[in-house]
Amino acid sequence: MNNNLKIIAFFFLFTSLCACQGNSDNQLEKGIWRATLKTSSGAEIPFNFEVIDSADQKFLDVINGDERFRVNEISTVSDSIFIQMPLFDSEIRAKIKNGSLNGQWIKQFADSSEVMMIEAKNGYSWRFFKANTKPEFVVTGRWSVNFQDAKTGKSIPAIGEFTQQNGRVLGTFLTSTGDYRFLEGTVSDDNIYLSCFDGSHAFLFTGKILDNNTIVDGNFYSGLSSVQTWTAKRDEKAILPDAYSITDLKDGFDKIDFSFPDLNGKNVSLSDSKFKNKIVLVQFFGSWCPNCMDETAYLVPFYKKYQKKGLEIVALAYERSTDYERSKKNILRLRERFNVPYDMLITGYINDKAEVVKSLPMLKSFIGFPTLIIIDKKGKVRKIHTGFSGPGTGVHYVDFKKEFEKTIDDLLLEQ
Repeated sequence: MNNNLKIIAFFFLFTSLCACQGNSDNQLEKGIWRATLKTSSGAEIPFNFEVIDSADQKFLDVINGDERFRVNEISTVSDSIFIQMPLFDSEIRAKIKNGSLNGQWIKQFADSSEVMMIEAKNGYSWRFFKANTKPEFVVTGRWSVNFQDAKTGKSIPAIGEFTQQNGRVLGTFLTSTGDYRFLEGTVSDDNIYLSCFDGSHAFLFTGKILDNNTIVDGNFYSGLSSVQTWTAKRDEKAILPDAYSITDLKDGFDKIDFSFPDLNGKNVSLSDSKFKNKIVLVQFFGSWCPNCMDETAYLVPFYKKYQKKGLEIVALAYERSTDYERSKKNILRLRERFNVPYDMLITGYINDKAEVVKSLPMLKSFIGFPTLIIIDKKGKVRKIHTGFSGPGTGVHYVDFKKEFEKTIDDLLLEQ
């Protein structure tokens, strides 16, 4: 823990020990709150959450479009509040006074932390503007998007999918390694604004709409300091590379193997008898990864449906730390939240692409999390799926499920 975080932690601990229980003005009150996270460039990333009081227990639902992400580890002492995100190893520490919350969102990394200042007020259900002027343009539809890193100049192709009703916009961006999940925002005059906060990522997208077919001067703020530019053109036929064509094994390899400890410390390998003559899915994931969360939410009921037919899943965790106990704590949170019934292994490698290849040297390369390897009954790798288009992508999620289940059904029929 660095010195700044030690000071923050001591401040809140001192407050907790010295203060008596506060009055109702210093409590997390029920209702819709509007929060903002401040970036180092001064831009503010807005999001909403609802505080729910049920059976004398407070819950918090983070709201992004159609998604409500439940947070139930909330504690208050006097005017101090501690909100532990159920996944992603992050938390909010703040003070509450007169319906306002002020503090820090702290996101833990392997040997450091990222801290963003957070403010929130109760009774504000709007996200970007209290009252929208009538928008000049409608962005509903499919867009070909290009993101560009301001420092490296690297371009990343993407697809934007938006639905607009009056000034309100819902949608996401799809890339070759996954989607940006549930985005919510506004078209006001000739500007578009979208944002998301899920406990791992804090995103803000802004852009200027030239006409119904062009968006320019886009800025994409991610976390405390990352900024990319983006442009978009309407293109209903825009496509991305096939997710099965991105990751491959090295020449001469048609199988993979590994031996990593599970959450009880017992080593698990693909050579174990439980995987013999089974279709096996190997999931590369991390508790820090929202797309991995979406994939896990899909795989749990899928496994329950297909296990008796001859399918097994084993998940390989690549965390932000090589420490087994710290990784175990974070994976247990994820397992308990989604009631994961299949093996989850702690690789001991961090969430770095080069580290993944080091852990499984038969991989030619590794592009991103999540990645899913499909292995047939003979132990041969048949397909590798990079990324995951989750429920925030609408029809793309539906299409993936149909295609994926057909692939597994076909493999189960093979002798």
